[in-house]
Amino acid sequence: MVHTKILGLSLLAGVFALAGCSEKTDTSDAKPEGQAESPAENTSEHAHGTGPNGGVIFDLGKYHAEFTVDHPKETVTVLILGDDEKTPTPIDAEELTLSIKETKTADGTTVEPMTITLKPEDATDGKATKFVGSDPGIGNVADFEGTVVGEIDGKPSQGEFKE
Repeated sequence: MVHTKILGLSLLAGVFALAGCSEKTDTSDAKPEGQAESPAENTSEHAHGTGPNGGVIFDLGKYHAEFTVDHPKETVTVLILGDDEKTPTPIDAEELTLSIKETKTADGTTVEPMTITLKPEDATDGKATKFVGSDPGIGNVADFEGTVVGEIDGKPSQGEFKE
């Protein structure tokens, strides 16, 4: 009897763990004003996979976002997505800040860290789904990793990505 109850509770816990991102908790209200969420509070421990534009999907506050790079144009785009990780979702944000860690190209060339301001490209009524910025370092073909921060819908938000 005890083993049956333990098994039942274990199965129930597994179901909740598999639910993943479908259950969103916005913890930014518990933070002092102006302090961003810590990455542990808003990044999931599971991989999201590839986004609708071939980029990497990551959690950005209570939203999903897709990170894509156009090496020839030296631009980077962060597209805000809904819960389905496919549908562009507008947010209220004046800009986002992208910080990319030092990395290396396939031939071993060092790509220095970058901080890039991403501006809304498709703003309507003060909301946008696409944020774009540029830096000559983006022209390097490398796997980028970093952080996106900004005030989204009036709340500090942060997310980490890795190609």
